[in-house]
Amino acid sequence: MPVLLVTFGFLRSNLSARQLFALAWSLAEPCFIPAAKIARNYRNGSNRIEIRQTARVARCAARKGMINKNNTLEYGQGIEGEVAALLDDEAVLGALGAFEAFFDQIQTPLLRLPGLATELGIGELFVKDESGRLGLASFKAMGGTYAVFRVVKEAAERVLRQPIPYERLLDDDIKPITRQITVCCATDGNHGRSVAMGAKLIGCRAIIFLHKGVSEARERAIRDLGGETVRVDGVYDDALTYASKQAADHDWTVVTDTSWPGNEKIPGVVMQGYAVIAAELVGQMAPPTHIFLQAGVGGLAASIAGYYAIRYTDQRPRIIIVEPTRAACLFKSNEKRERISVPRGAPTVMAMLECYEPSFLAWRILARVADFFMTVDEQDALEAMRQFAFPFVGDPSIVSGESGGVGLAALAVANARQYRDIIGLSEDSRVLVFNTEGATDPRLYEEIVGRSARQVGAANEKVPTDVMGERAQR
Repeated sequence: MPVLLVTFGFLRSNLSARQLFALAWSLAEPCFIPAAKIARNYRNGSNRIEIRQTARVARCAARKGMINKNNTLEYGQGIEGEVAALLDDEAVLGALGAFEAFFDQIQTPLLRLPGLATELGIGELFVKDESGRLGLASFKAMGGTYAVFRVVKEAAERVLRQPIPYERLLDDDIKPITRQITVCCATDGNHGRSVAMGAKLIGCRAIIFLHKGVSEARERAIRDLGGETVRVDGVYDDALTYASKQAADHDWTVVTDTSWPGNEKIPGVVMQGYAVIAAELVGQMAPPTHIFLQAGVGGLAASIAGYYAIRYTDQRPRIIIVEPTRAACLFKSNEKRERISVPRGAPTVMAMLECYEPSFLAWRILARVADFFMTVDEQDALEAMRQFAFPFVGDPSIVSGESGGVGLAALAVANARQYRDIIGLSEDSRVLVFNTEGATDPRLYEEIVGRSARQVGAANEKVPTDVMGERAQR
């Protein structure tokens, strides 16, 4: 069956061979919902997956997913000094001001899923839905775009020798400075779109380096935003190495969302952009008891976890970091009590999380404030996409990409009794997960879910308004 699906997908789509292999491998996993059952649900117009099927997949996944307590020597020390200054209210308000200078609408909705919360035996379940963030369908819009604004602002201030507010960055006396700037980055797709959008808005050049696993659809999306693209053999880390070398040779500025010793400034700025999401949440809901955060190199996870730790100190939520089993660099670093890289193996369908070495800056934060590290398998992520698309009666449907629902996938895995007790899930828990991306590759999304993003989104016309948007506040 997986071979037939790959052949069919290759003939009718532009998916890369790497993506098709990952998809086929995940479909071959033994605990996956039978394809015939899924097809019947689609043909019958079912608006949710059967409860028994969902529970069965969660039980199967629980036998495979792993969870470990924070094992590092730094755990519990708190965030102080220059790292804390990156994520305090002053820094985050500065980032928010930059976005307000260019965008009329910034905030994304918080959604409440009472039906799924009841099924999982928890008090409340909230989803911060980033699928509409600034028109890019990903939380990444908050990182690379803000970093490009900062690069141009600081360059203008050096040349003009005066403070420049963000509102002035499009003035005629600054445009000649901006046109001399080239920013570049490596990407799995979403970060590159964010950098390209920032460059387009501000008027500088953007060159985006893509590894061979990035789909053609995601490359087109970058080009549509004015970014120039360069293909690199290998995986994300190879693209980042090549981008860094080209930047050094041509005097470009690398806008990277990962960091290493000696390269922390711009990744820190990217994380400040992400932290605006956490600041939004403070105004949208009471503090959660648990937050499940998916991670690639760890930038978003560290931003959210760090912001909550600084704001709530001892009363902060329990933080659970989630990665693909096939690219679990933070999970393995926790086991070794130090930041390590992990060997490359089979590709993961969770392409935005396929990273093999943690960000240096993100690890400094997560080693201190993350409470648990988890892994989820391929079928867990795909099932979360479908659960979001076909929700329980009364819950909103959510368009979620391959990496977008990984926090929900982890919650399903953690709901097994042995894990519930470990992380303290109960009927009183208020759980927050993130939908970090929408259908950033629409054709791949439809291949997996069985319906288009437009069809899934249209289902919300029948959802009660008290579970949508800002009305999910408490």
